[in-house]
Amino acid sequence: MAHSDTGSDTGRDPRGDTRGGPSGTALRPSVGPAVPAPGKSRPHERAPEPTRTRTRTRTRTRIRTRTRTCSRSPRLWTWLLLPGTLWMTGFLLASLLLVATLALGTTDPLGNPRFGFNPGNLTALADPAYRTVLLRSLGYALITCLICLAVAYPVAYAIALRGGRFKNLLIAAIVVPFFANYLVRMYGWSAVLSDDGPLLRALRALGVADDGTKILQTGAGVIAGLVYGFVVFMIIPLYAAMERMDTSLIEAGRDLYGGPLRTFLFVTVPATRQGAAAGCVLVFLPAMGDFVSAQLMGGPDQIMIGNLIQDKFFQGQNWPLGSALTMLLMAVLFLGMLGYLRRARKDEAEAAR
Repeated sequence: MAHSDTGSDTGRDPRGDTRGGPSGTALRPSVGPAVPAPGKSRPHERAPEPTRTRTRTRTRTRIRTRTRTCSRSPRLWTWLLLPGTLWMTGFLLASLLLVATLALGTTDPLGNPRFGFNPGNLTALADPAYRTVLLRSLGYALITCLICLAVAYPVAYAIALRGGRFKNLLIAAIVVPFFANYLVRMYGWSAVLSDDGPLLRALRALGVADDGTKILQTGAGVIAGLVYGFVVFMIIPLYAAMERMDTSLIEAGRDLYGGPLRTFLFVTVPATRQGAAAGCVLVFLPAMGDFVSAQLMGGPDQIMIGNLIQDKFFQGQNWPLGSALTMLLMAVLFLGMLGYLRRARKDEAEAAR
């Protein structure tokens, strides 16, 4: 029995290693739990309580710091915007109040305005002549918006998506000329469109126009001046909208619609409609009240409401009626601005969904 016990323990090392088995093959040592090195904790063990406390304290401190920074930042911007906002709002309300009060006033025998209550200035706005001028101004402004859209979309598309490293240079080439005075630019444009100007001479040389063809003193000349004066206000918002647009939408549109024209109409235009709406507002509002283009490139049959207001204030010496016409123009512009804001709010709500 003693020999049997000794033989069964053959190959077993006193330290627990197996050196050989009954078949002569080595047996794997028995694997016990890993003993961590002195001074090191096991991975699955939690950190000591003081370490966890310090970590939680640091995290809470960072969260509080970020919360205070975020809460202070809007307050800081509010205080920075407050002076300019109060300045512009105060002068706007004061001028509107003055014009509205003067619209109910009268004039003395010398033509000086006098405050009072004369509703006849408001009822005079129903005159068919004033209504015709207002509708003409509205039509010129709308046509100007459409032409500016047709001109600005290809330009903004080419710069935003095909401009490459020359984007900023191309935008500067468009914007910098408009830093010149508006009146100076309109005088230059009227020289280009004059009867002896380079445009008509080139058209006569090509046989497209004859000696009796005129651009100035026509509605086309007034609209051409308005487009030249305000087209940059359409290019910039459209360029910004196309810069933010995801170009993968255009690639997907080409797969769906095929041709570039259908892709542009069904993908690019809907994706940039907010920029187009902003551009229309920026073009329509000043074009509606413009008087320089109609004065330099139009005739008596092309006067706009801006020319009428200017005439009442400076030549007719009828400031109350001019103020009433100004309030009428402000009401039309306010309705246009209100429609734009409602449309923008609806687009934001749809985008949030």
